[in-house]
Amino acid sequence: MGNHFANANGRIIVEELIRTIHENREYLSDIDGKIGDGDHGINMDKGFQLTASRLEDDMGMSDALKLLGRTLLLEIGGSMGPLYGQYFKAMAKVSQNHEEIGTEVFADMLDAAYEAIRNLGEAKPGDKTLVDTLDPAAAAMRSAVDEGLELPAALDRMVTAAETGWKSTEDMVAKIGRSSRLGERSRGVLDAGATSCCLMLKSMAKTMTELAD
Repeated sequence: MGNHFANANGRIIVEELIRTIHENREYLSDIDGKIGDGDHGINMDKGFQLTASRLEDDMGMSDALKLLGRTLLLEIGGSMGPLYGQYFKAMAKVSQNHEEIGTEVFADMLDAAYEAIRNLGEAKPGDKTLVDTLDPAAAAMRSAVDEGLELPAALDRMVTAAETGWKSTEDMVAKIGRSSRLGERSRGVLDAGATSCCLMLKSMAKTMTELAD
């Protein structure tokens, strides 16, 4: 197994993200509808489909991520457009000067995405948001760097942590956003943002592993 892949070959990462969100748009909106507005999947899919129509053949991973981030930031309403817009723009910025993407670069990308999320909002782990997926995922990726793991093994660790964090939101009480008004009634439902974050991290991990082979 390889430990890197070429940034220039990475547009497929964004193409697979687009497919993942499209395939899960009803699922995400159904989850969101239990304690939120019920439009998370629809809004996300709109932004990702707009990105699909604008992808160019000569784009690598960083350029495609930048396009995705800009599209979500400028053209999707609600709270998730700006959050995921800055998330993907931060990933693009960190990676744009790297011809090869390996464990350390992707760990830096996740850290930058997390920092962008923190700068926009006040969500902390335990608040029932996408942070509950992203925080353990970024920590797992960083620990993989410290242990010298190759990219596929590091991505496996990251996915496991992301899934554990996502599932933990089911038993949480929402403390941020519209669903926080429900108090205890928000317990027993997965968070939609944590769900989309987990789906996207799993998609990225799968595609990156395939590219690194």
